[in-house]
Amino acid sequence: MTDRFIHHLRVERPVAGEDPAAARARLGDKFPRPALRRMTHLGLLVGATLDGLGLGPEDALVYATTFAETRALEDYLASFPTPSPLLFQTSIHPSAVQQALIARQQPLGRFWPMSGRHRLVEHALLTVFMEPAARVILTGGEERGTWMLEHHLASDRAFAFALALTREPAGAMGRVSFEAGVGAETAATCPALDEFTDVLAGRQSLHWQGANGAWTLVWS
Repeated sequence: MTDRFIHHLRVERPVAGEDPAAARARLGDKFPRPALRRMTHLGLLVGATLDGLGLGPEDALVYATTFAETRALEDYLASFPTPSPLLFQTSIHPSAVQQALIARQQPLGRFWPMSGRHRLVEHALLTVFMEPAARVILTGGEERGTWMLEHHLASDRAFAFALALTREPAGAMGRVSFEAGVGAETAATCPALDEFTDVLAGRQSLHWQGANGAWTLVWS
């Protein structure tokens, strides 16, 4: 069995209906002002979850998202027939976590961006466990879609989370364990990204049988 210990947890689940403008008003003091205008809703949420971590070149970061931040594209397309130059710039933005890193000029040793639907959480955790850095940040989230919702190409709510995981048990608030090759695969029990975020927010224990072994999340 292999363990990683949780030394930072923050979850952002804004009130229903919060839009990028409201998020900028609520979280604007966490970012340099010149960067704020071009940050997406998810960029602001993810950046808030990373607040205080003091990321540096010795750290690695794994970033997980299912819908690859389609909200900015939705907003730009909605601005036609008089397309907004600012919304166009936002629609071709770096990923949410890159927005926060660029805004704060925070370096990283390695960056692992991941997207997908099935087993995204499991694949992201496997990447954390294989990463040699002493501290690995696992972060991710979604922003609420508009008209893409009816096509199942966007999230129905906004959220973000960040975990700092190390091999050091002292002072940890929780633990993620992986036991390779145990049991039969049951992909349906692997939590989706929003379900995993709710588990983190509630500090709930979690166990599921993955494609490569058994996963357990417990809290101190």
